[in-house]
Amino acid sequence: MSLARYVSVPRRVIADLQGDDRGKALAAVAFGWFLSISTRMIYPALLPSIRSAYGLTLTTAGLLLTVLWVAYGVGQLPGGMLADWAGERTLLVASSLLAAAMLALVVVAESPPVLFVGTALFGLGTATYGVSRFTVLKDIYPDRLGTATGVTMAAGDVGNAVMPPAAGALAGAVAWQYGFGVVIPFFVVAAVALWFTVPSDASDTVPVREAFSVDDLAPLFRRPVVRHSMVLLVLWATVVQAFIGFYPTYLIDVKGFSSTTATVLFGFFFALGSLIKPVAGRAYDRVGVRSPLAVMMGITALTLAALPFASGLPSFVALTVLASAILGYETVVISNLTDRLPDGSRGSKLGALRTVYIMVGALSPVAFGAVADRGYFDEGFLGIAAVSAVVVAFALAYVDY
Repeated sequence: MSLARYVSVPRRVIADLQGDDRGKALAAVAFGWFLSISTRMIYPALLPSIRSAYGLTLTTAGLLLTVLWVAYGVGQLPGGMLADWAGERTLLVASSLLAAAMLALVVVAESPPVLFVGTALFGLGTATYGVSRFTVLKDIYPDRLGTATGVTMAAGDVGNAVMPPAAGALAGAVAWQYGFGVVIPFFVVAAVALWFTVPSDASDTVPVREAFSVDDLAPLFRRPVVRHSMVLLVLWATVVQAFIGFYPTYLIDVKGFSSTTATVLFGFFFALGSLIKPVAGRAYDRVGVRSPLAVMMGITALTLAALPFASGLPSFVALTVLASAILGYETVVISNLTDRLPDGSRGSKLGALRTVYIMVGALSPVAFGAVADRGYFDEGFLGIAAVSAVVVAFALAYVDY
């Protein structure tokens, strides 16, 4: 039977999660994630403007993205521990307020060092949201975690579809700082919504000693499902960080598109993700991990390999549609991981695992930028296409669920 038989359209997926107070909490969590991830995606959209304002090379611009994602990765483990100790609602609210404050520092940065510091602090500020949004959904929707996660992550892609083009338009009309500054008030709104909708007892908290203990992380990595998931996530993060980080710049510098066209295509890429992620979550709930991953990354590998040989807007519209397959990947793997982690310490364990794959993947933008600086932009995309093919082979060989 075809995979399509087991999945439903996004509208029905969302309707299945509504109907009680849990729907309000889901909406608040999704809105917070909408802001958290889409603001990070503003960075690639504004990278040409930032490079021009500060005189950055492609390598240094890639380093800025690496700093953002390394900081985001570093914050995952302490964020998970704090969630286990203080509760998800407290962490989600604190993350939203911290993000607003740190983004303000980015806006007022007058030199590259301040820009880099502000970016790092913003990454740390949003890091706690990354773990808590998964673990709180596990408690609110224990029987439909994949679906709820897919809807939440799809909300992020709606933000990614809207915010980068809007920020690019503001940068062109006024200044790049306005592309970030307009988001700050919305983080405050998200904090208020989270406080009033997410139940304070959504999950049990644990004592300080237990929450901040990492003694049992080594046995966790000995579990085959964890090892396999980490390989899958590290390889995926390497591909997606490089692609997302430099796709708009590639379209402008190499393919000759205007900045408006490039940011619209970038937003379109994420708009498609808002459709793909709920379906990917439902696919996980119905058929497991292996088949969805192989399909999504197989499409991604072929698409990335075709980018250097494409020309003209219609071709890149089609390739952008196909490339969006990669956006459903994390929904499947993270849902499976969260399902298999123990209660009580789920936040700290998931935080530790996310720290590993996000930080390793965060090295790819600076490496990709260095390759592009040497005139090998096309070869960089062929390289991450090869990594995507490795993911397909690994999923088929080692994932049996």
